[in-house]
Amino acid sequence: MLDDIFRYIDEHADEFVQDVVRLCQQPSISAQGVGLQETAELVARMLEEAGATAEILPVVGGPPVVRGALSGRAGPTLLFYNHYDVQPPDPLEEWQSPPFQPRVAEGKIVARGASDNKGNLAARLAALKAWRAVHGELPASVIFCIEGEEEVGSPHFLRFLQEHRDRFAADVCLNEGFGVNSRGQLQIILGAKGLVYVELEVQGPALDVHSSWATVIPNPAWRLVWALSTLKGPDDRILIEGFYDDVRLPSAAELAALEQIPPEDAVARQVYGVSRLVNDVTGVDFWRKHLLEPTCNICGLVSGYTGAGAKTITPRTARAKLDFRLVPDQRPDDILQKLRRHLDRHGFSDVILTGALEGEPPARTPPDHPFVGLCAEVAEQVYGVPPVIMPTMAATVPMAQLRETLGVPVADAGVGYPDNRIHAPNEHIRIADYLTGIKYLVVLLDRLPSLRTR
Repeated sequence: MLDDIFRYIDEHADEFVQDVVRLCQQPSISAQGVGLQETAELVARMLEEAGATAEILPVVGGPPVVRGALSGRAGPTLLFYNHYDVQPPDPLEEWQSPPFQPRVAEGKIVARGASDNKGNLAARLAALKAWRAVHGELPASVIFCIEGEEEVGSPHFLRFLQEHRDRFAADVCLNEGFGVNSRGQLQIILGAKGLVYVELEVQGPALDVHSSWATVIPNPAWRLVWALSTLKGPDDRILIEGFYDDVRLPSAAELAALEQIPPEDAVARQVYGVSRLVNDVTGVDFWRKHLLEPTCNICGLVSGYTGAGAKTITPRTARAKLDFRLVPDQRPDDILQKLRRHLDRHGFSDVILTGALEGEPPARTPPDHPFVGLCAEVAEQVYGVPPVIMPTMAATVPMAQLRETLGVPVADAGVGYPDNRIHAPNEHIRIADYLTGIKYLVVLLDRLPSLRTR
């Protein structure tokens, strides 16, 4: 029965590629408020074209969420979580083609959002189209929850989900999607780190001052550097008092899952162009650090003159953008409070915490959950090799909101690969990965009714 659907997918590959192109042609930059309503309307139309009913639901303070629903014959209800917003395309000069004019060439679809997250959304719509075209009614019911501000931390999503809990009630959830590893194994990801994003600001003189006055005029850039140096040691240990107090020890099942993940430290060095990794981690130690440890990261530093040539000044302000990736059971609000107390205790009460303070809690689904087993069985059937079960991703998505509000197990599987350049110029997906990902979703839908008896 599934061979007929696979044949349909192959025969309509160009059509399904154009679905990705269509989505990526529409800019939807949440950080800048660009094109969000227009994209929500496009997504609703494409849901309807796939046979689903679609609603554009308003969100207080943010862009709308698009809900889609399509009834099936039996079995658990599957919730698809996706987002239609994308990262800013900067730096534009590094793109080989305009970021919102998708380029299909050399077996790839190149555009901002192709991987994160419009390619994954298009794959899910394509799976519905293919099934309905060949066999009519779906074997199980599906619901779509597609938000528009994931790339800025989903600040309004939790409240929205709590208010619309009944509209998104489901039994299992497939998160936005990642993809295969360098060996072609599908990565089934069961968690996400939490996130705190904060800006630190130090104010100096009332105006930029000739640098000869550096003898007596305090320099806010130095002040900020000194404050930052108290946050983390050369061994990468975070020095904020109490930072690790609530870190939950990994379970035996999570540690066992790490042992099965192929080494990726050499791939990481090659893809990101670095000669060594932090603390020279390799093998299982690489994965344990990358997936199970929290971070304190400087995202950006701005102060004084940064243009071409020389300009000798003492700047009037200095700012740093930081993010903290959190693990269970750390809480964003608690980490912010500890950061403030740490700065005060070390004599930096003048450092202002400013900007958009964003927070998302961490989450994990147990590796031994039956839904995880089903996802793994389907992956081996479709990809021809066993998948890799990853206890969590190193990044952040609103998985905790889905798990805690809806009470569903959440897994993540998608159409990307390690070098798809998400958040960077020339973001892309490989068409072969995209078509295989559609087939994976078809088989998962087919097998989903069996989850009742597992």
